[in-house]
Amino acid sequence: MSAPQPIAAPTSASTPAPDSVIETSPAPAVAVEPLPPLPPLRRPRRGALLRLGALLVVLAAAAASLLLWDPSAVLSAASGPWRMPIALSVYAFGSVAFLPRPALNAGMGVLFGSLWGVPLAVAGSALGAAAAFALGRWLGREALRPLVRGKVLTEIDRRLSQQGFRSVLLVRLFPGAPFQAGNLACAFSNVRFWPYLAGTALGVVPTTTAYVVAGASASSPTSPAFLVSAAVIAAMCVFSAVSLWRARPRRSS
Repeated sequence: MSAPQPIAAPTSASTPAPDSVIETSPAPAVAVEPLPPLPPLRRPRRGALLRLGALLVVLAAAAASLLLWDPSAVLSAASGPWRMPIALSVYAFGSVAFLPRPALNAGMGVLFGSLWGVPLAVAGSALGAAAAFALGRWLGREALRPLVRGKVLTEIDRRLSQQGFRSVLLVRLFPGAPFQAGNLACAFSNVRFWPYLAGTALGVVPTTTAYVVAGASASSPTSPAFLVSAAVIAAMCVFSAVSLWRARPRRSS
């Protein structure tokens, strides 16, 4: 009688050997399309550079002229039927010459009171904005337009072009935005004139009203009108400071 043969353990073809290595295929790389290169910077023509120089001369001359005459003295001396037209002209010229609008608005309040001072100051702001826009569009835009490059400047220009009224309105409602800088920035962009003017006239109403009322009631600093206007001005200053602080560039950790 023969001895029993040992039974071999069954092997599975799908079971890998202990020392075998399972190779995995690498994940396919995602193709990233490179950003299109910026077009080469075109050098402005000589005529455009001459007009830009004329714009700088005009703005510098307007600012320097304030050393030769006092706007407040002119406004105080104006009387009769020419008083309001002179006040509008002085306000518009002062805004182009970089005079602070809070001082102009307060002066309007002192001279004309709240009832007439607010509409006159708003109209003067609109006239000054229109004059600055015309100067910037005709004299400086062709020379500075090629410099609108990069993501930030391109996005700002796109918003001003497609949402002109809304964008200008938001800029004017922000009390910390320099008035004349906003005028020239819009002039160098593709924003149209009438949406720009409408956004300016409507957007300056809140800040203008606060400063005009403060100037009109400055002789009685305990009156409700002065206290309310002073509180509004303080709130706008705090809002501007907080907005600028939050918009500051942060260091990457």
